[in-house]
Amino acid sequence: MVPRALGIAHPKWWHISLKVDPRGFRTDNVRIPGGGVARILMDLLDHEAVVETSTGERHGIPMSDGLTGTEFGDRLVAMMETLGVAAEYERTKYTNGDAREYDASKATQFFRAMAAVSQIFAEHAASLDGTVGPVQVWPHGFDLAFEWFGTRVESYEEDGETVDYPSQLNLGFYPGGRPYLYSNPWPFEADELLDKPLPVPARWHTDGWEGTQLFYDEISDRDDADQLIRDFAKAVFDLAAPTLTL
Repeated sequence: MVPRALGIAHPKWWHISLKVDPRGFRTDNVRIPGGGVARILMDLLDHEAVVETSTGERHGIPMSDGLTGTEFGDRLVAMMETLGVAAEYERTKYTNGDAREYDASKATQFFRAMAAVSQIFAEHAASLDGTVGPVQVWPHGFDLAFEWFGTRVESYEEDGETVDYPSQLNLGFYPGGRPYLYSNPWPFEADELLDKPLPVPARWHTDGWEGTQLFYDEISDRDDADQLIRDFAKAVFDLAAPTLTL
């Protein structure tokens, strides 16, 4: 909610995302009065939400206090206000009266998995030619993902105007339910892709959304798990990129 209200708006909403930090997940910097900057860190090693500034100020909220969503969000807003930052925050994004149980050991385990996958994604992204977005965590579902953009463009009529959208291929990790990795091209050319083999145990997915899926529990205990993720990412890119390029 803080980056949404105070961040430098990006047309693809990248300003609301979180970035992987050695200690957890952080926002981008936001401006504070006096010319400094601040950021919020979800510290998953010391288990607190921290507001840090370029002037050396530091304010924290323990995540193990059992606060409701409303209490936690209001305290975060109050910390920003102590820095002189006032904004119209969308409180509906966090308003909830249920107390939240926080399991520190599971939080750390989750973070370490996300950090490891993030590094693999960053290395893969660096190997690609063309326009590539940042590796980022989307706060609504905590997907870790980035996008590669092809040269193919799709045009649509919206509100009486023609809008162009670049083709794209994402690579992501969804941690909810049964966690899985995915890589989904758009547009999805089913006739050109669905009969192509993927590295085992990855599979094509067409129920509800179109792309590929690799369940994390099928590889997480393997010594070659990192390489399997790299092979998965490269295989999907090699198959899908020609359909997204002019």
